[in-house]
Amino acid sequence: MKLVRHGPKGQEKPGIVDADGQVRDLSGHVADIDGALLANGLDAVRALDPASLPLVPAATRLAEPVAKVGKFICIGLNYSDHAAESGMPIPEEPIIFTKAISAIIGPNDTVLLPPTSTKSDWEVELGVVIGTEARYVTQEAALDHVAGYCVINDLSEREYQLERGGTWDKGKGCDTFGPFGPWLVTADEIADVGSLGLWLDVNGARMQTGNTSSLIFGIAHLVHYVSQFMSLQPGDIISTGTPPGVGLGMKPPVFLKEGDVITLGIDGLGEQRQEVRRYGA
Repeated sequence: MKLVRHGPKGQEKPGIVDADGQVRDLSGHVADIDGALLANGLDAVRALDPASLPLVPAATRLAEPVAKVGKFICIGLNYSDHAAESGMPIPEEPIIFTKAISAIIGPNDTVLLPPTSTKSDWEVELGVVIGTEARYVTQEAALDHVAGYCVINDLSEREYQLERGGTWDKGKGCDTFGPFGPWLVTADEIADVGSLGLWLDVNGARMQTGNTSSLIFGIAHLVHYVSQFMSLQPGDIISTGTPPGVGLGMKPPVFLKEGDVITLGIDGLGEQRQEVRRYGA
């Protein structure tokens, strides 16, 4: 299934994508797409005939496909060629940092640069959404705890991240720096999560091209690994790292500016489009 949330900010409703790619409204059957539904309600949604559900107008805003996310966990430098372009060593264990949940926006919402930002950057990433609690799970059982997958743009302010001391989090959690969606694609629809193509363009120019086959630490290992340090709850997200082609790695570096348009996608998981503005402008 492809699960969505649709409607104006603060008025989002649950939905599902039908066989023709149209969004159908689920609000007559479920309250929302959230951790509670992912843990206990997916079978009931699967039993519905999408064609019997009300159509959502095509121009309706798509929101982040999971409501009330509890944790937004990110993995750094998980592609060796991205580590190289960043001038950093390949990690021996996954690098974990968090992204503020207040960064989450819909897949096509406006990205707002912080007032003092001069080094904001793009990062297309595969997102993993947890479906059942994962605590100290084995790698062999890890994927049993995954509800599905999605596209994430892990936007990053590089000065805040790398030049201002402390952890990476301060450059990762800015408001609007977590576009998420358009859909949550349930795990049963993805034949091989270890072989998905990723891409990102800025103003129509291809910046990033990659494939999850190049991940240093695969999806099952990441769910297992993170669960050793914190329990993962239904609705939590793990963003799994970005392939090469970020602005920081260019010579000279290139960063986002007002008026830029970012488009990105992952095979089978849909596409995003964001216009870039500056906060307060």
